[in-house]
Amino acid sequence: MNPKYDALLTQKMDAESYQKLVALQNKKLYDFVGEYVELCEPAAVFMADDSDKDAEYIRQRAIELGEEVPMARENVTMHYDGPKDQARDKNNTKYLVSAERLPKMGNLNAIEASEGMADIRGVLKGIMKGKTAIVKLFCECPTGSEFAIGCAQITDSCYVAHSEDILYRRGYAQFQNMKNKDEFFRFVHSAGELDENMNTINLDKRRIYQDLENNIVFSANAQYAGNTVGLKKHAMRLAINKSGQEGWLCEHMFIMGVQNEKKGRGTYFVGAYPSACGKTSTAMIPGEKIVGDDIAYFKNIDGEFRAANVERGIFGIISDVNPKDDPVIFRTLNEPKEMIFSNVLTGPDNLPYWDGMGVETPKTGRNFQGEWFEGKTNADGKPVPISHGNARYTIRMEYLENLDPAWDDKEGVQVEGVIYGGRDSDTTVPCEEAFSWKDGIIMKACTLESETTAAILGKQGVRVAQPMANLDFITYPLGDYVVNNIKFGEQFGDQCPHIYTTNYFLRDKEGKFCTSKLAKKVWIHWFEGRAHGEYEAYQTPTGFIPKYEDLKVLFKELLGEDYKEEDYTYQFTFRADAWISKIQRAIEFFQKNAPTLPAEVNQYWQDAIAKFEAVKVKYGAEVKPGTYNG
Repeated sequence: MNPKYDALLTQKMDAESYQKLVALQNKKLYDFVGEYVELCEPAAVFMADDSDKDAEYIRQRAIELGEEVPMARENVTMHYDGPKDQARDKNNTKYLVSAERLPKMGNLNAIEASEGMADIRGVLKGIMKGKTAIVKLFCECPTGSEFAIGCAQITDSCYVAHSEDILYRRGYAQFQNMKNKDEFFRFVHSAGELDENMNTINLDKRRIYQDLENNIVFSANAQYAGNTVGLKKHAMRLAINKSGQEGWLCEHMFIMGVQNEKKGRGTYFVGAYPSACGKTSTAMIPGEKIVGDDIAYFKNIDGEFRAANVERGIFGIISDVNPKDDPVIFRTLNEPKEMIFSNVLTGPDNLPYWDGMGVETPKTGRNFQGEWFEGKTNADGKPVPISHGNARYTIRMEYLENLDPAWDDKEGVQVEGVIYGGRDSDTTVPCEEAFSWKDGIIMKACTLESETTAAILGKQGVRVAQPMANLDFITYPLGDYVVNNIKFGEQFGDQCPHIYTTNYFLRDKEGKFCTSKLAKKVWIHWFEGRAHGEYEAYQTPTGFIPKYEDLKVLFKELLGEDYKEEDYTYQFTFRADAWISKIQRAIEFFQKNAPTLPAEVNQYWQDAIAKFEAVKVKYGAEVKPGTYNG
C-alpha cells in the first residue's frame, strides 16, 4: 500500500472499514480511495463489503439523511431529484482523451485530458466536506465470469450507493479473486452542496467527465441517477472503449429468450432500439423470458457468439406502465419488495402514482415540483403532470416472474439473432432478415432511424439518425465502431447470428398504425423460426420477408387474430424511393460524423442505391411481396 495515504485513511475510516480495504491487497484501489478522499475531503469514509448488513446500513442512512423517504409499502422508498436535475446532462458529459486522439473523435463531446482533469479536480476540491464518503465495489456481468469487470465507486450519496446495490452485482468478492488487480473501472461522485430538500444547489458546476485513457468517471453536482450511478451508462461508455481495443462488443441491447412452446425450446435474441421505438416492450413481451433489458456484453466464448447481462436490476422509465400493456412490471411495482421510485407522485396514502398508470390517481400529493394538486400550473402556465416524463423505478431483476433462469450464468447465453428496431411511417417493413451479418450492420444497423411526430414539426415526421441505437454512448470514432461490429460477427462464419429488423410504426394510407402493439410477438416468433431454418421467405431488394401463409398462422396461434392478406401486402411492400432517401440520409450523416468510415462502406450504400434504381425500372417504385426475383 502507499504510505502516503495511510495516516489519512486511518483517520477517516473506522477500523472495520479500513481493514476491509487493506484486506483486498489492491494497491491501485487503495491509492484511488486515498487520492480522492484527500481531494474531496469527506469527514468520514465507510467501506462496504458484499454483506446484507452493509447494504442495509446504506439504505437506512439514505432514509435518515432524507435522500429517500419510506413509502406505505414495506421496503419501498421515494427519491426526488431537484427540479432541474431530472435527466441526463449531455452538454456537460464529456470524454477526456489525449491530444493525439482528439481530432479523431468527430462529433463526440471530447476535450483534451489535461484540460478536463484540471477542471474536474478544481470542482471536486473539498466538495465532500462534512459528509461521509461511501466506498462500494460492484461487478459488471456475472462475478467470476469471462465477462466480469470490477467497479469501484466513491460517492457521498447514500441514494446513489443504494441504487447501485439494487442495479448491480456486489463486487467485493470479485476484487478478492481478480487475476489482474489493476483492471477495473473507477467512479467518483459527489452531489455537492445540498439545500433543505437534499437537492444539489450548484448545478452550474455540474460535470460528468469520463477519462477514457484511465477508465475513470467523475460526476459532480448532480443527483439524477442517469448522471450519477456510475455503473449505468458511464460504465457502458468505458466498456465500449475497452471492447473496441480488445475485440469484443458492448452494446445498448436487451437479451431475451423467445419461447417456442410447440417445439419445447428457448432461443436467445438481443435487440437495439432507439428511445421510444419499442425496446422495453419487446424485451417484456408476455410469454417470453428476459435476461437483461438494457446493456449487453458480447464475447467469443469457445467459438460461440455469447452475451451476458451487465446488470442485476432495471432503472426504468415509469410513464405509461400499466396493467394492460406492462402486466409483469406493473405487478412487480405494486409488491412490498425493495425498490426506489423517483420523481413520481406521493399520494395522501403514501403510495406512488404516475402518469399513464391505468388506475384512478389522487388529486393531491407531493411530486417532482413539490406540493401538487390537480390543475396546478408551472411558471409558463402549463399543467404540471403528476409525475415527471423521465420519472423512474429501480428494481432487481430477480423480482420479475418472467426472468430467464440463465440470466446470471457465467457463460452468458448463446445468441441466435440480433434485432435492430427503428421507427418510420413509410419505409421499412414490420420485420425483415438481412442477407448477411455484414449486410445487416451496414444496411440495417447503420441506417437505423427514429421519427419525430408531425405535430411538433408540421411535417409528416423527421427522421433522426440513430446508428446502432448507440450513438449517445459511443466513445471512439464511429467509423471504427462500425468496422469492429462487422469484424466481430464475421469471425463466427456460418455460426454467426442472423440480423433482423422491426418497425412497429408503419402507417396505413389513413395515417393509422398498421398493427397493434401485440403484433411484435408475431414478428419475434417468425425470427425464432427463421433462426432454426423453419420458414421459407421471399427475397426483397433489402433482405428476406415472411410469407403470408406463415404470418396468418402465427397471428392466429399467438394472438387469436385473423391477419388479412391485403394488410400483409401493404405492410411488406418494398418502397424504392423511400429506401433511396433513407440510404442517402445515412451517407450524409456518416460523411459529417464518421471521418474514419472506410470507403468500402460508402460504396456499399452507393451500390444499394444503384440496385434500387434498377428495381424501379424493372418493377416500378413499389414491389409487392413475392414478385421480386433478384
